[in-house]
Amino acid sequence: MSRWLNDLYKKNELHFALAWIGLYCTANSLANPISAAIGIDSSSNFTFNLLLTIVLSAWIHRENAAERYGLCRTKVPAGRFLWYVPLILFMTHNLWFGLALNLPAADTVCYVLNMLCVGFLEEVIFRGFLFRALEKDNAKTAIVVSSVTFGLGHILNLFNGSGMELAENAVQVVGAIVCGFLFVVIFHRGGSLIPCIVAHSVNNALSAFANEAALTSGRAFLASAANLVIVAAYTLILCKTLPEPNCSQAESNE
Repeated sequence: MSRWLNDLYKKNELHFALAWIGLYCTANSLANPISAAIGIDSSSNFTFNLLLTIVLSAWIHRENAAERYGLCRTKVPAGRFLWYVPLILFMTHNLWFGLALNLPAADTVCYVLNMLCVGFLEEVIFRGFLFRALEKDNAKTAIVVSSVTFGLGHILNLFNGSGMELAENAVQVVGAIVCGFLFVVIFHRGGSLIPCIVAHSVNNALSAFANEAALTSGRAFLASAANLVIVAAYTLILCKTLPEPNCSQAESNE
């Protein structure tokens, strides 16, 4: 598999990114009904995603591509990112109305571990591979395409056995697109995917502990709306205040 990845990467970086997206989406679509059959939520998904995480990480390490794909520290001071406070608000929004244990212990462990893998995989695939493949032609187009593709990819949750309803999925798609813009701006301007991976993984994992009993439809709507406003505002602020990558690099060398 490593040889196939290398050949595809050297031939066409965009096709390489799309192949990873296809592999990831297919694996998780197949895993959902398997997990349901096993009777432990996310058990099969975690197995698939852990394997993909290991393969992807090993390939990046072998190719010495960690810095290219953001698996490194940013050179931009945290103050320029408002010390990531809006990002902390985003990734903890599932706990705004309290804490609860919604799943049995085994299901919770599998779900949380799976979400940690999902955060890593989706950030590297969509923000790393796809964005970098498109960035060399036009950075603005790459930002839009990677963000929208990431959001639209969540439409699969209507058909892959996740049990998600249409209205819930529509909210998820819109939210994913907005968050996609934030994460790609952080990566593009700061050069690191680490904050995005952490925020994405923690946000997803903490959904297992949301106090659903306190979430009336009104509260759920207000929480979603407030979260989107925070994410959108933070994205706009970073676009206005952070230097373009070449400027940031020049400043760091002074």
